[in-house]
Amino acid sequence: MSKKAGKVKQVEQAISFGPQVKPGELVFGVAHIYASKNDTFIHVTDLTGRETISRVTGGMKVKADRDEPSPYAAMLASQDVAARCKELGITALHIKIRAMGGTRRKTFGTGGQSALRALARAGMRIGRIEDVTPIPTDSTRKRGGRRGRRL
Repeated sequence: MSKKAGKVKQVEQAISFGPQVKPGELVFGVAHIYASKNDTFIHVTDLTGRETISRVTGGMKVKADRDEPSPYAAMLASQDVAARCKELGITALHIKIRAMGGTRRKTFGTGGQSALRALARAGMRIGRIEDVTPIPTDSTRKRGGRRGRRL
């Protein structure tokens, strides 16, 4: 009797990642979008914020440095994040969008809005949208000196 004839084939079980839920039930994650002047970060975590599910930046999607903060790069990054979330069974996202903040600019960069739109277009359900830009109550002196930036 050969060695192959004596072996019993084991049935492989399908491995599924993510939470075990009923069909049609929403599973939420949190998308932290940081849109600065130089890049756009899209970081998806679980609801507690401890477990990272996916983290993609605009710079990971384009070659040129000048294209990192562009809406196109943010859109490509969002599509990657959405695909990974669906793979792991996350169907809906709460959005926390953030700008530079502090003594710097408090409006987010060009990639922030397009990242949010691309997540919605990719089939992710959107829960709450929150602006978490750090705004100081009383801060250190702003750069530029006493007379401001002179052009």
